[in-house]
Amino acid sequence: MTFFSRASGISALFFLSSGLLASGPVGSADQTDEAAGKQWWAHVQALADDSMKGRLTGSAEYLKAAAYVVEQFKADGLEPAGVDGGWYQPVKFDVQRVLAGQSSVSLVADGKTEPLVLGEDAILGTRLPQPKSIEAPLVFIGYGLHLPEAKYDDFDSAEVPKASLKGKVVVYVNGGPAELPGPLKSFARTAPFLKALRDAGAVGAIAIPTPKSMDFGWQRVASSASQPGMRLAETPDSAEVAKRHPALEDDHGQLFTATFNPAQAEKLFAGTGHTFAELLALADAQKALPRFGLGKQVKATVATEVTRVESPNIAAKLVGSDAKLKAEYVLVSAHLDHLGVGEPIHGKTIYAGAMDDASGVATVLEVAKKFSETKTRPKRSMLFLVFTAEEKGLLGSRYFAGHPTVPEKDIVADLNLDMFMPIFPLKKLHVQGLEQSTLADAAKAVGAEHHIEIAVDPEPDRNSFIRTDQYSFVQAGVPALAFKFGWTAGSPEYKAWRAWLAQRYHSTEDDLTQPVDLAAAAQFNSFLADLARRVANDPAQPHYLETSFFKRFENGR
Repeated sequence: MTFFSRASGISALFFLSSGLLASGPVGSADQTDEAAGKQWWAHVQALADDSMKGRLTGSAEYLKAAAYVVEQFKADGLEPAGVDGGWYQPVKFDVQRVLAGQSSVSLVADGKTEPLVLGEDAILGTRLPQPKSIEAPLVFIGYGLHLPEAKYDDFDSAEVPKASLKGKVVVYVNGGPAELPGPLKSFARTAPFLKALRDAGAVGAIAIPTPKSMDFGWQRVASSASQPGMRLAETPDSAEVAKRHPALEDDHGQLFTATFNPAQAEKLFAGTGHTFAELLALADAQKALPRFGLGKQVKATVATEVTRVESPNIAAKLVGSDAKLKAEYVLVSAHLDHLGVGEPIHGKTIYAGAMDDASGVATVLEVAKKFSETKTRPKRSMLFLVFTAEEKGLLGSRYFAGHPTVPEKDIVADLNLDMFMPIFPLKKLHVQGLEQSTLADAAKAVGAEHHIEIAVDPEPDRNSFIRTDQYSFVQAGVPALAFKFGWTAGSPEYKAWRAWLAQRYHSTEDDLTQPVDLAAAAQFNSFLADLARRVANDPAQPHYLETSFFKRFENGR
């Protein structure tokens, strides 16, 4: 999920569910027992083995992992659905690495310069092209949300009019007011944010995460600064794709970007009459924030190294059985890439990505195998997709959504897996996108058959809705869902989830030694296969609800 080998002799370390839930009509006993879970886990072991070195996008190890996925698809008798009759869809990326040792950032106020320590006070953004140098006034614009549809705009307020932002670097706090729906706030963090910056003539942006919204501490955030950032390379049809789906193509213009350590954020607000503690209390309560000039400038020199790399998506298909509906596709997807080799944590440097997202790829493989072994094929065709560069900003899925290898108009739904977290028994699923489309009806019906409660995301301000590959298809007008094992606030499951985020998320601890409920994973795979089949067999196409903000994206198809 975007944050932004010890395979043998370790089976005793994995916890199995002691009480299996009843399966649905399609899920048979072998799909909910330990054997099914071990079959799923074998794929995770192969993909998250130390020999894969964290599957960094474009690396030799990523290609090795991709070859493993292709071999599994071949063994299941699926057909290639990539480019030119093959399994792969090559994607080109511009890679930017910030050279922190050759870069500097300072705050300038009243003629005095206060140097900042990169890594301790702030980190520089790696994705968008950074200017070589910048010196510009700072202005605080609250949450930094541009949502004219909801009559809310931090980029054009009475305190800080839009015209006053030209040539400035905006500072904002993550989050948003309670009256705005979570998915809408998440949407505003994507393409609309960058467009608002450009339209206002701002030359940069500094984000301040709130401790409440952070999945883990600043030290691990800072360690990620050594990772290269990526953006989609421009292609001959980039302009055409951007015209149909503006959010799917990358902006290649320079923009100063940084993230400030909330523990050091008082440095930004000194002398303004406001404190970060005051603003943080308002943000935590989801209340309105003031906007005001900070009375100081940011002065920065940014050294970068830019290269080009190519890395493929993987696509396989199973042709449907209905003479008419087989021209349409239901997608089951996950991402293969992770963070590669990076800063050591507890002496380890390989970010194996077992849950994030070897687990999701393993489920795609298991669901594909289940479909291939079932005599009765679904009416619609199935497309099994494994994406690259999710960790770099959903780039592989964004490229596929804008350049699909099947007719775009024939893609009817995406069911996406990204660290679905089988770390405790499966009783509830939190489903991102549940409130948006008629896919909710299918999910709830299949959930009832499997005795699984289907619920909305209870933590919308974590912005998970925009941090998984399903969002690329949302932006292309395709109804989509993403899934995670659910919990009740304060429960042992909730505590396990939060502990996992704090200890293992985007860490070297997301490896093959962590406890996993294999039976629960197999149970989820059975649920997902049944859901995919139900969607594929439904005579009616899924569609966005009239009440959904994201229905507007259907017009681009």
